[in-house]
Amino acid sequence: MTVIYPSPIFGPVHSRRLGVSLGINLLPEDGKVCSFDCIYCECGFNADHRAKKPLPTREEVRTALEVRLQDMQQNGPKPDVLTFAGNGEPTAHPHFPEIIEDTLALRDKYFPNAKVSVLSNSTFIHRPAVFDALNKIDNNILKLDTVDEEYIRTVDRPNAHYSVAEIIEHMKAFKGNCIIQTMFMKGSYQGKDVDNTSDKYVLPWLEAVKEIKPRQVMIYTIDRETPDHDLCKATHEELDRIAALIKETGIPVSVSY
Repeated sequence: MTVIYPSPIFGPVHSRRLGVSLGINLLPEDGKVCSFDCIYCECGFNADHRAKKPLPTREEVRTALEVRLQDMQQNGPKPDVLTFAGNGEPTAHPHFPEIIEDTLALRDKYFPNAKVSVLSNSTFIHRPAVFDALNKIDNNILKLDTVDEEYIRTVDRPNAHYSVAEIIEHMKAFKGNCIIQTMFMKGSYQGKDVDNTSDKYVLPWLEAVKEIKPRQVMIYTIDRETPDHDLCKATHEELDRIAALIKETGIPVSVSY
């Protein structure tokens, strides 16, 4: 009997921030594996969506990716980027470093001009093998929604040890070979204000960004329906104000409204 598992490859899709993106999901499609339980995650809260199937193996990922790249080479479209994202935290996969090695080799073989991107919660960058793997890719996109720990525990809801100070120190160790990605939003959660667009949150975050010295900052806001319906998009004007502050530091910034 042959058992066919869902492919870990999805897309290509058009990304607001990355162009034509071929997605690589290292997590089961039946649920999430993530170090955060964000109240704004489009997939729903982790606690209610735990994965039941095993993670795709290194070989399954490599084979599925090669098949898809071969098809795209013959039939298009040409990918701008191969993106590790999807249903949770890609760096949580136990073979993430080896999968990155495979992906870089396949990229070089089929689409050498495509970029390899990883969108990460930054929670495993203290692991040397994960750090080294992220240092090899083109777009090492690290999440930092704020430097306020209380806000992080309310909004991002880490489900293991989390220290903003430790995260920032590990980000600094990339020596600029990273992109900081930050979600700005408004609204409330369980009666608490979760607006991180004010100077109370923006200015300390900006100081941390200046210390990290990333090559770029990506700021964005809610794009889809969220599981908690009291959350609101940040306005164009608010995002533009924050972007202007970043530009004053000399760091390039992109804004997704």
